[in-house]
Parts: sequence; structure tokens; C-alpha cells
Amino acid sequence: MEKKPLQTSDEWEATLGADIRRLRVARRYTQNELAERANVSLSALKNLEAGRGSSLATVVRVARALERTEWLSSFAPVEPRFSPMELLRQSAAEHPRRVRHGASTS
Repeated sequence: MEKKPLQTSDEWEATLGADIRRLRVARRYTQNELAERANVSLSALKNLEAGRGSSLATVVRVARALERTEWLSSFAPVEPRFSPMELLRQSAAEHPRRVRHGASTS
């Protein structure tokens, strides 16, 4: 049985766009002002707010202009609790290789 995602990609884009629009309005920025602050085109910002898709660069720039970089931090992968290389080193130290010497030919 396949699990259904909590939201579709379209729903996530619409939710993010609505959140950006709400924050922009709360900060009393016009779309044009925010687009200039974020260094993105007005049409890119309109598409983002409308949930019609956007580039990652636009999302990053707008989040920074709105001082919401914690949104971006939430995308960062979780640090591993172990280092694969360290495990390999430990294993090699605990189990050294046996060196076989070739048969002598006398």
C-alpha cells in the first residue's frame, strides 16, 4: 500500500507562495519593492506568490530579502551521527590486514 504525500508539489508551491505574500503584506512591501530588494524580476515574484513554480534562486533571494533564512536552513540535511570514513578507519585499526609473503624460490 503506497502512502500518499501530505501535500502535492502544487499544494506546497501554493502554500509557500501564500506565506510569502502574507509576509510581504505584513511588512508593507509592494510586489515591486520586494522584487527589487530580492533582486528578482517582478514576474518571478508574482509567479512565486501565485504558486506557479519558481527557481530555487528566486526562493532563496526572496527569503533573504524577507529575513526568513530559517526557511532555507530547514532544507539543510541532518548531520550524520557518525562518519563513514571514521568507521572505516576504526575497522581497519581493529582488524589489520595480514600480509602474505610469496613463497621463496631457493
